[in-house]
Amino acid sequence: MSFELAAKIDGFAFEPHFLGESEARDLFARLVHGLAWTQPTIALFGVRRPIPRLEAWYGDLDARYRYSGIAHEPMPWTPELAVLRDRLRSYAGEPFNSVLANLYRDGRDSNGWHSDDEAELGPTPTIASLSLGATRRFSIKATANGERHAFELSNGSLLVMSGTSQQLWRHAVPKEPQVQHARINLTFRTILAP
Repeated sequence: MSFELAAKIDGFAFEPHFLGESEARDLFARLVHGLAWTQPTIALFGVRRPIPRLEAWYGDLDARYRYSGIAHEPMPWTPELAVLRDRLRSYAGEPFNSVLANLYRDGRDSNGWHSDDEAELGPTPTIASLSLGATRRFSIKATANGERHAFELSNGSLLVMSGTSQQLWRHAVPKEPQVQHARINLTFRTILAP
C-alpha cells in the first residue's frame, strides 16, 4: 500500500522508511537474540494450542496487558527498546509505556483477524507498529462492509494506527509460505491505569 493510500484511510499512517536499512538490519540482529521470546498457548474451540509466532512483552512496571486469555506481565525495557520508545513517543506524540514484540520465524507464522480493542488500551488507542527483517503483508478489513487493503511492511517501516482504526477495521498477518526469513514486529502501546 502506498503512503498516499494510507493517508486516505482514516486512522492509518504509513512511513515506509522510518529506519534506514542498515539501522533496521542491525537492530533486528540484536533483538532476535536479545529478547526473551516465548510461545504462549491460547484456547481455540476448547483446545489449547501454541500461538503461531513467538512474542515478548516489555514495558513500565504497571503496564499489564491481557488478550486472548493471556496475561502479560512486563519485563523491564531493554536499552534498544527504550531508545525506540522515546523516538516513537516524539514522533507520534503518544506516551507509549509498553511494547509487544512478535517474532514471525518465517512465512508459516501468522496472526489471524483481530482488533486491538482491549479495555486497557482505551476506546481510541494509538499503536505504532515497527517492522524489522523480512517483508510481510499486513491486511486490514473494514468491519462494516468487508472492504480490504494491504500494506507491505518492509524492514524499517512504521505503521501507526490511531483514532477509530480499531473500531472500524480488523487486521491480520496472513501466512506466506514463500517467505523464508524472519520478521520482528514491535507494537508500541499505551496501557491505561485500571
